[in-house]
Amino acid sequence: MSARPNFVAILITVVFALILTLLPMPTWTVWLRPSWVLLVLIYWAISAPHLMGIGTAWTIGLIVDLLSGTILGEHALAFTLLIYFVSRLSLRLRMYPLPQQGMSILIFILLYQFILYCIQGFLGELPTSNLYWLSSITSVLLWPWLFVMMRDFQRWFRIM
Repeated sequence: MSARPNFVAILITVVFALILTLLPMPTWTVWLRPSWVLLVLIYWAISAPHLMGIGTAWTIGLIVDLLSGTILGEHALAFTLLIYFVSRLSLRLRMYPLPQQGMSILIFILLYQFILYCIQGFLGELPTSNLYWLSSITSVLLWPWLFVMMRDFQRWFRIM
């Protein structure tokens, strides 16, 4: 199978994750919003590292910055760093069982949030609540279901 259908399949999942990220939520659940785009990028960096590189992560990060109204490059930097680490560890992460993968995902998402926290702190716009870190928990709790759905989607598109 050529790289074009593979990239289209990845693009479909990223667009779906962007839509989930932009959906409005009640104010009391804002801190629980999972990092949908990052979870999808991590999945593709683990299962198809030859298709999900740091350039793609940078581009998607810029799109997230534009759509969410944050400082241009904030998410791009965080996504690029994390996808670099994930792609370097992809062979090892692929062999882990789901609970152990979940712990790795927790570390990656906490690192992502820490990078954003540092950038926002540098700009003087720190989050006002410690609930800022809760989205990493919801992301990890959703990882097994997202992993299974993405794996089925990957098999349907025959992406290797």
